[in-house]
Amino acid sequence: MNTTFILLCVIVYFVGLLIIAFFTSRNSDNQSFFIGNKKSKWWLVAFGMIGTSLSGVTFISVPGTVGKLTGTEYLYGGFEYYMMVIGFFLGYFIVAFVLLPLYYKMNLTSIYTYLGKRFNVEAHKIGSIFFIISRSIGATARLYLVVNVLQIFLLGQLGIPFWITTFILLLMILLYTFEGGVKTIVITDTLQTSFMIISLIACIGFILSHLNLSIGEAFNQLQAQNYTHLLNTDVNSKTYFLKTVLGGMFITIAMTGLDQEMMQKNISVDNLKNSKKNMLTFAGTLLFVNLAFLFLGGLLYLYAIKNGGFYADGGFFLKAESGNVMGDDLFPALSLQEGYFPLFISVIFIIGLISALFPSADGALTAVTSSFCVDLLKMNEDTTKTEKQKKRTRLTVHLTFTVVFFILILIFKAINDKSIVYLIMEVAGYTYGPLLGLFAFGILTRRNINLNYGILGITLFAPILTYLINYLVTNHTDYRIGVELIILNGFLTFVGLWLISHRRTLIE
Repeated sequence: MNTTFILLCVIVYFVGLLIIAFFTSRNSDNQSFFIGNKKSKWWLVAFGMIGTSLSGVTFISVPGTVGKLTGTEYLYGGFEYYMMVIGFFLGYFIVAFVLLPLYYKMNLTSIYTYLGKRFNVEAHKIGSIFFIISRSIGATARLYLVVNVLQIFLLGQLGIPFWITTFILLLMILLYTFEGGVKTIVITDTLQTSFMIISLIACIGFILSHLNLSIGEAFNQLQAQNYTHLLNTDVNSKTYFLKTVLGGMFITIAMTGLDQEMMQKNISVDNLKNSKKNMLTFAGTLLFVNLAFLFLGGLLYLYAIKNGGFYADGGFFLKAESGNVMGDDLFPALSLQEGYFPLFISVIFIIGLISALFPSADGALTAVTSSFCVDLLKMNEDTTKTEKQKKRTRLTVHLTFTVVFFILILIFKAINDKSIVYLIMEVAGYTYGPLLGLFAFGILTRRNINLNYGILGITLFAPILTYLINYLVTNHTDYRIGVELIILNGFLTFVGLWLISHRRTLIE
């Protein structure tokens, strides 16, 4: 593998992003950074959001899940993950027809402003803080997974330490989001999504050609290997299909509809009608893209079997330079090690991987900066500072969160747990659950909460109670709580808020 040539291609790709950032950030202001001056084209946002939603986790992990055996406690096998994708699809309709109209009606810059207007300042700040924590942890977990792959299979071979790899990638992201914010990333995400899908199609095409199979013949071989099973009918399993669909739906509502990163792009579209078009187009496209990633996963295992892969100790392994690899390591190992894929596929894989990395990272960095400035610092309401002073504050916050991301990635590296991504997804059930309950209570009821620190107490108590219930169920029953954890957490938050609330007396 020509490491120097691959790195040169990465540099050229990044220079292209900087050129885009230069042109899109000219004459930009704080509103450009936060919501793109509400001039984003809906079809650009829809396409770019594919990259944000999928991220490096999907690019690497979803293909890797196909070969995992059915019935494992924590992970999906075959095409089981697709049931969650169907849940995602249903959730996007709720976001489009319930949440987006609310956000546009209130003309929000930060979606957590709704909580302040519906309840009080306490609720507004709590919503923002839960989002910042959730997105910072989730984004850096995804970043860690991709950075670790680049380190193991590419940069580590050049003697470059992990922290330098992390620093350089974060510096790249910082440079092209520093000025333009949402106005820039709407364009760059579109470019990055394009490269990710090109990489996906190219890898599928190469493997089909190498194995001399048509799509139909490949699917038949996947069926013969039991790689296409869709439904897990074990009701006690974490991946039981009904709770996977239901959990996927609520994950979308919380992690898209109640997430400033995802919503800041939607509310940057000029009007509600076009924003709905964006959301529904995006939802439909994800059905096909995720299916293609699962199909690629099956092909990777067929290709690996032909090149010395084997089953042992309940899992699939591939002999490689770095030892036996499986799951998340399979795609990188085939793409970046001698003897498997040709150089042009290695280049396409790296560009695709980085294209999957950047949309989730740049959006997260911009979104937590926006939320901190608008929700906690009240920058939009501050009339005592000039636009130039506000911009200086925003740039300082942006830089500070870049440092925070850097530290979190180094912490994940120190933990060095192969299952860290799955752990983080479970943690998301605890951190997004209070947001789900808080928004649901505000939208579905007409009740007020005037108890000092009442909302804070409930939103802290609900995740703790959720953890205790999960612990007791796991250790004393055969049932396993999976992605429905976020539903339980949201429900407990909702009930807690109801108990401390009172009926509203004013007609709005």
